[in-house]
Amino acid sequence: MKTTLVSVEVRKGDINQALKIFKKKVLQSNHLNELKDRKEYTKPTTKRRLLKQKAIRENERKVYIEKLLNRY
Repeated sequence: MKTTLVSVEVRKGDINQALKIFKKKVLQSNHLNELKDRKEYTKPTTKRRLLKQKAIRENERKVYIEKLLNRY
């Protein structure tokens, strides 16, 4: 996953506004998530297992909500 560098121009010496814009751009560009992912190596089988567990939880949640809605 390739991301571009984030840069912000300081206008009229207003560093607080530039910092606010910079933080927003960093969150939108997904740089922090990429850093967290690169911090440690996770095996492909572990990634698949976690994705499967997440899908199972989401499905169970949907079924539970549908049961509640059908009750009323």
